[in-house]
Amino acid sequence: MSTFNINNTPSQKGKLAVVTGANIGLGYETALELAKKEATVIMACRNIDKANAAKTKLLEAVPQADLVVMQLDLGDLASVKKFADSFLEKYNKLDLLINNAGIMVPPYQLTKDGFESQFGVNHLGHFYLTGLLLDTVVATPNSRIVILSSLAHQPGKINFDDLQSKEKYSAMKAYQQSKLANLMFALELQRRLEKANHQTIAVAAHPGISNTNLGQHIPRILYYLVLPFFSFMIHSPNAGAMPTLYAALGDDVKGGEYFGPTGRKEMKGPAGRAIIFRHAEDTEVAGKLWAVSEQLTDIRYLN
Repeated sequence: MSTFNINNTPSQKGKLAVVTGANIGLGYETALELAKKEATVIMACRNIDKANAAKTKLLEAVPQADLVVMQLDLGDLASVKKFADSFLEKYNKLDLLINNAGIMVPPYQLTKDGFESQFGVNHLGHFYLTGLLLDTVVATPNSRIVILSSLAHQPGKINFDDLQSKEKYSAMKAYQQSKLANLMFALELQRRLEKANHQTIAVAAHPGISNTNLGQHIPRILYYLVLPFFSFMIHSPNAGAMPTLYAALGDDVKGGEYFGPTGRKEMKGPAGRAIIFRHAEDTEVAGKLWAVSEQLTDIRYLN
């Protein structure tokens, strides 16, 4: 079984990476390791103050790091467009687009564009961002798009009859739907890139079970009661970021692959290839999801 060791990865000097949600959790750890490898990292974050604080912390760890903070609110398509426009004014290449940011099981709320927040932020915001930056990505040799999914994709279902959970809201089912959408988007994106004869590859990853800020909406009493019993299944945010880094930097990575921990039930362990559940490979559902995503975000690409 092929696994990944970040220490064996060569310098990425000269490469440019966008990491969404780079101020905390998996995004922070991804930015940290990319900075250590001398890549230029665009920290695309919703909260500028928190992003600048994270940048300061990163520079303490990696004084020579080349870091740029830019505002990006994935729950606001106007903000996504503003970010893309600002990025494209400054840069004419993009080696790595790492669609990392996400939210998990919040109370029911809508994005500024009226989408259920998890579907809107986790999937639609990244779908729109990818489309806006795609021409620059595909024009960059050996570029990659990495999309973060989750073990939660396994029981997930795309509910086209109620995508925005207006009729009935289950925070966990909405999260599962968004993470399945992330994986299906990555696989469909790869199929369309191949059909268009682009050399850019789309890859997916998941962190297993990692103790990050994603659990902030889980009731505190439940969190602290359950955590001791499941601590043996959990690994650190840095370990959780390794599948993302494998997808982004591994020299044996192929488009359409999926990476995660290789331990029991993919909960923790060294990063390697992960299992894609069969329903995530349903091309008919993926095509419909793509079409609906285009309609909702008012963007068309790779058709």
